[in-house]
Amino acid sequence: MSEETEQEMPEARIAEQTPDPIEVLKAEVESLKDQRLRALAEAENIRRRAEREKAEASQYAVTKFARDMLAIADNFSRALAACPPELREAADPQVKAVLDGVEATDRQLLTTLEQHGVKPVSTADGKFDPNLHQAIAEVPGNGKPAGTIVDVIQSGYTIGGRLLRPAMVTVARRDEAPKVDTKA
Repeated sequence: MSEETEQEMPEARIAEQTPDPIEVLKAEVESLKDQRLRALAEAENIRRRAEREKAEASQYAVTKFARDMLAIADNFSRALAACPPELREAADPQVKAVLDGVEATDRQLLTTLEQHGVKPVSTADGKFDPNLHQAIAEVPGNGKPAGTIVDVIQSGYTIGGRLLRPAMVTVARRDEAPKVDTKA
């Protein structure tokens, strides 16, 4: 071998071992693109999370106030229930006017609460749901199946899909015959 070929060989090996600068730059560009896309995705996720938390905070910020207003609505309902329709008809015109005013105020209060996301819990189907109802007593069903709602003692409400206050209800109990020891 000549001296020139011996010198060319190590240079060729060195050229093969050192990476091509263009390939190195391409790999770096790909890496930077990937980092940029990940950073943009993370920023978008943070923005969405902040919007969701802001919406939830504004929606549920009035929870305590709404719960307090429900106590007032309950008092209006109790006041109206205390005066049966036959007494109301026989009452003085001034008393009727006061009762009409209480009734109108009660309706307006409930309408305003509903406009702000406070909705009554449904008990129309008669099915007891422990997520929405609170059973305060078991009573004779009088023909209703066991575990169904017999009477609503206090209305329940939700706010924005979350339970604000459970409906207090009585449920029908199982009418089991007393067990008698027949072996004795």
